[in-house]
Amino acid sequence: MIDPKVASAIEAGLEAFSKYSSFNAPSLTRVFEDVFTSENDFMTKVDLVDEVFNDHPQLESLREVFFDLLLVNFFSADVKKLEEDYLDSPEWEDIEEQTLDRGTELLNMLLYLNECEDEDIEPDLEDYLKEFLLVDEDEFQDEYRIYEPVIAHQILMESPVAEIGKVAKQLPEDSELKELFYPLMCFFQNINPSVEEKNSIADNAIDKEFDMAVLEILISFS
Repeated sequence: MIDPKVASAIEAGLEAFSKYSSFNAPSLTRVFEDVFTSENDFMTKVDLVDEVFNDHPQLESLREVFFDLLLVNFFSADVKKLEEDYLDSPEWEDIEEQTLDRGTELLNMLLYLNECEDEDIEPDLEDYLKEFLLVDEDEFQDEYRIYEPVIAHQILMESPVAEIGKVAKQLPEDSELKELFYPLMCFFQNINPSVEEKNSIADNAIDKEFDMAVLEILISFS
């Protein structure tokens, strides 16, 4: 099974990537969808997705983003076919252990967008930080540490995208949000940008093919 939102996110992400690179990424849409909809177990699907990236190194920057999409699809579609308490099982614990170093913070964003849909609320940066990630709570200091650049620069919600780009470039190399900062902030600033506004976001992007692919994934998913 594939969640329709995940399917549209795959398509939108690959199209955006292709628009800003010389690689025909949309030609792989069906390949990814076949993996996501297959009857294989989760770790086999991870291996199959990795194989696609191994065969097409031009797409490497999206590897961990697609791991996030695979995981979201597992939570929203695949898990329905499994035992009710599967996510509490030793088998799932083992999978979590094996994939500790996989994926990005995009996963939290996608889970948050699902929650927004369930609760019929519009995605909002402050809501994401305080109500979803709980960065103000003592027991969630890991999230606070990861999102510190975002927390410190919330004023960028009122700034031109060029300013978001400037701050993104200045983030330290070891920041866990360095790659995602620009598309994440641009998304929250304008969750439904016009073509003209998207062009402006692309013009100020740090890595156009990656930034615009992530932005389109978020837009299509929401």
